[in-house]
Amino acid sequence: MSTPSVRAAVATDAPEIARIQRTTWRTAFADLLGEQALAELDANAEEQWAAAIEHPATTVHVATEGEFTVGFCVAGPAPDEEVAYASGELPEDAARTGLIATILVEPRWGRRGHGGRLLASAAAGLRRNGAERGISWVAESDSASLGFFRRAGWSPDGTVRTLDTGQRRLREVRLTGQLEIELVGG
Repeated sequence: MSTPSVRAAVATDAPEIARIQRTTWRTAFADLLGEQALAELDANAEEQWAAAIEHPATTVHVATEGEFTVGFCVAGPAPDEEVAYASGELPEDAARTGLIATILVEPRWGRRGHGGRLLASAAAGLRRNGAERGISWVAESDSASLGFFRRAGWSPDGTVRTLDTGQRRLREVRLTGQLEIELVGG
């Protein structure tokens, strides 16, 4: 049996991260996003992931199982526009808030703890960089992701936003939680 792990991504991971994003979005989010958003993703995903991996303020984490890359997570300081209240006012802890921008595990590798390991690794990295609290945005209709974050102790903070995918409007809720993440059961 292969040992699962999480590590920081390197530039050569960009094609595999892009593949996982395409596969996951087409499998789990096609109805939410629409074909236009999926086509735009296909156009330049590898280049965007290579740039994200090299960005100095964020860390892209990859989950592996044996020789396979099975998921990824992006974390870094929360930009003001992501952490602000709906009024635009910043909370007192804005400078100490981290953003979990994305967690995706390829569906065929799901339910093996990869998402929890990614979140725990990202949270530990955010803590090392001075963050005390985390936030993430999740589609309001994505019950699997909402349940995942709730099991980690995160909850909606009452802030919502609507994104335009070109074909659909996607309503997201902001979740917040502590960065002390404990994995249970291995």
